[in-house]
Amino acid sequence: MYGLPEGVTLTQVFAVLIPIGVITVLLRWLPFAFVTALKGNQFFGLLGRMMPVGVMVVLVVYTLFGQQSAPGGIPAALAGVAVTLGLHAWKRDSGLSILGGTLAYMGLVNLVF
Repeated sequence: MYGLPEGVTLTQVFAVLIPIGVITVLLRWLPFAFVTALKGNQFFGLLGRMMPVGVMVVLVVYTLFGQQSAPGGIPAALAGVAVTLGLHAWKRDSGLSILGGTLAYMGLVNLVF
């Protein structure tokens, strides 16, 4: 009945899904509650300014080290990073920078190497 496996009741399904739903909503709400409680804190202000740069650096390093055996290798990845940085320095538009760097990298990998 209800498309459930044999031996599983609707009550058992709800007994699992309701706590999962409540925990999911609480976990999504919790960061916003902390933001209001920690507003004005100098440490979290510093993290808010520095984390985006730190995350991008980690992603770039991870990507470059992962390209050693990929088609195009590190030179194509470095060229993509250079195009991304150049576009961002020129236009200060994150979307354009990411798109341009990705297109440059994909072009190098698929057409040149």
